[in-house]
Amino acid sequence: MKKKSDLNIFNFNTLSLHAGQNPDSDYSSRALPIYQTTSYVFKNANEASSIFNLEQDGHIYSRISNPTVSALEERLASLEKGIGAICTSSGQAALHLTIATLLNAGDHIISSDRIYGGSRNLLGLTLKRFGINTTFVDPNSINQIKKNIRKNTKLFFAETLGNPGLEVLDIEKISKITSEAKIPFLVDNTIPTPYLCNPFDYGANLILHSTTKFIGGHGIAIGGVVIDSGSFDWSKTKKFSNLTQPYKGYQNLNFYQEFGPGAFLSRARAEGLRDFGASLAPQSAFYIMLGVETLGPRMMKHVSNAEYIAAFLSGKDEVKWVKHPSLKSHKGHKLASKLMPKGAGAIISFGLKGGKVNAIKFIENLKLMSHLANIGDAKSLVIHPASTTHSQLTKEDLKKVGITEDLIRISVGIEDLNDLIKDINSALLKVFK
Repeated sequence: MKKKSDLNIFNFNTLSLHAGQNPDSDYSSRALPIYQTTSYVFKNANEASSIFNLEQDGHIYSRISNPTVSALEERLASLEKGIGAICTSSGQAALHLTIATLLNAGDHIISSDRIYGGSRNLLGLTLKRFGINTTFVDPNSINQIKKNIRKNTKLFFAETLGNPGLEVLDIEKISKITSEAKIPFLVDNTIPTPYLCNPFDYGANLILHSTTKFIGGHGIAIGGVVIDSGSFDWSKTKKFSNLTQPYKGYQNLNFYQEFGPGAFLSRARAEGLRDFGASLAPQSAFYIMLGVETLGPRMMKHVSNAEYIAAFLSGKDEVKWVKHPSLKSHKGHKLASKLMPKGAGAIISFGLKGGKVNAIKFIENLKLMSHLANIGDAKSLVIHPASTTHSQLTKEDLKKVGITEDLIRISVGIEDLNDLIKDINSALLKVFK
């Protein structure tokens, strides 16, 4: 593995190809080897004992760590400018792992209400059964955030770009509040990816991704990652006893005393992956790494296509409204230009005249775009969120978070732009003939 200090001189596209990996030492393979193994041979009994007791680095069992997965973790941490990362079996697993490591029954989370439906369900319903409550707030309302901070609040969670409403998160402004309240700030950076935005630059403490999406980029492997900036001092508050007090699961080890800024990642791996087992398979890590290698060039094409299509839709009489941060009409346009100067992602939300009926007709008449529940594929994707990804929400909640019955979400791919425009035009003609 390349040392982080050796890579600081390189730029994004170089890091996306080289960080975390050297040519294979055994056979000089330039490609990342897939270590398809459950476990690892120890040199002797002393080494086995030392690794098990976290006294030295090493692989024990692929539920906890694996060399192929480790290379991906190092590369993603490098791209997000973090001190380390843990890959998981999905983006939802990364969110769960973070919460399970930091919080206990009786604790509280503040979350943006402009988030992916699955994340909202986990936070608002599933975690309640385990004694962890979440208050959902408008991320643009500083007063709402401040008003809902409690003594037992241990996490603030939001998405850089809300899904599917594309609200732009004022990371810097929120980070000042969370820092003052000594609450770690977790940002889901899935839609922009580190190529377009680095939340750590604006004060976030932790970042997660569904690597299934733009990072993997090809719709072939489910995965997630949580990355630590190392900027949150876990010892400055008594809230995080999981990290600052002796843990019986490792012979009364104090993770903060032993690992300092790496305490969160160390416990998340040693306890969270060991006990919950939501680990990324090495084969999936290999597929995702292939996506990482082309992340920069792909995002450039995703963004250029999306910006053109957003402007194109804005000029169509059949279209009632369009949301994409590149448009000057978007409320977050100015903020997006600051946080994401290379572009604000490749998701577009829009509504047609005629509401839900015409939205469904439009989707069903598209030939090139795939109608499915995913984003971030190299291929263009489309869906009606109110009846699918966010269908668990009440009508009142849908209205509150800006998901209307007419909303269509397109994840713009990297196809030839002219072909995408033809597909959209053809579907519009069939709906409004």
